[in-house]
Parts: sequence; C-alpha cells; structure tokens
Amino acid sequence: MKRMDIVAEDLQYFIDRALDGMIAIVEELGDDMANRAPDLPGANSPFVILTHCVGVMAYWGGQIMNGRDVQRDRPAEFTASGSVESLVAKVAAAREAFRADLLSVALDDDARIQLDHPYGPERTALKASTAAVHILEELAQHHGQMEITRDLLSSNPSTPK
Repeated sequence: MKRMDIVAEDLQYFIDRALDGMIAIVEELGDDMANRAPDLPGANSPFVILTHCVGVMAYWGGQIMNGRDVQRDRPAEFTASGSVESLVAKVAAAREAFRADLLSVALDDDARIQLDHPYGPERTALKASTAAVHILEELAQHHGQMEITRDLLSSNPSTPK
C-alpha cells in the first residue's frame, strides 16, 4: 500500500468518527431538540451545524479536490431545519461522495480549484491533501461544537425554537 493511500484511509477513518459522533448527537436529541439553538448570541442548532458539515464536504471534496461544479448555498446551511432522519440520509450520501472524491484524487496533486488564499502567505497553492485535511479540521471542530450544544440544550430543554 502506498503512503498516500494510508493517509487517505486515516483521513477517512477520522472523518467517519466525527460524522458518527454528530449523527449520534442529532439522533439522541430527536427532531425537536436537534432543531433548537442554545440561547446564546450566534448559536446554531445541531441540525444547522451538521448541515453545514455536509456542505463543507461537498465543496471541499467535490469542487476544490476534484474540480466538480458544486452548487452550494452556504447561507441556507445556517437556516436549515428538518427531520433527523432526512439529515442522516444526507450525511450518508455526503460520506459516500467524499469517499469517492478521496479515491479519485492523489492527495499530493494540486487541488483542481485554487482559492484566493485564506491560509496566509506561507501557503501559496492548495494540494488535494490540504482540502482533505481542511474537511477533517471542520468536522472535528464542529463535532466538539455539537457536543457542547447538546449539553447546553439538554441542560435547558425549554430553550425556544
């Protein structure tokens, strides 16, 4: 097995762990609580956070890593609501699409789409691996955010929608 194949397997493993953890949170909370945000300025519901993660995976895996035109409505991710069942199905589809994206690119290749660089002057070009690691970064931080959000909602179940 090539070194980059091992790295791709490791990335997928930790991305799957984050997704599994976020799915467990929305399933534990159920439709009502998963669609509530804590009573804090700028807080998002677990449903919104996980919807945003699906968008991150599609954009960074599909468009940045692989050059596919991904129609992403990022602002709509932050107003999303719905059933946990429908969200879990979207996550399953996003997970499979990302697996395909990860298998279809060499991680040490340049990313297919270069951004006006958000990472600072020390990074002049994105690699496919940069996009994949960014997905892991986003999912890991949002998994932690969802754990805190769940704890806040569970400690105050009367939080309004």
